Amino acid sequence: MKSWKTTACGILAAVAAGITLVAIPLLDNDPATTANWGAFGASLAAAVGLLFARDNDKTSEDVGAR
Repeated sequence: MKSWKTTACGILAAVAAGITLVAIPLLDNDPATTANWGAFGASLAAAVGLLFARDNDKTSEDVGAR
């Protein structure tokens, strides 16, 4: 893992979105509360983008892009 900072942020973003947008609404014992699947999908897409992003202090040669 050559870009550990952005990868860690991507993983944390996915976990945080899952907890706040899906798990808490489903487990709060209130049947009127529903998960926000649209926001979760958008957050998950951003998290996946962070998984594939390169840290600012890494060159293309460092990560094997050239």
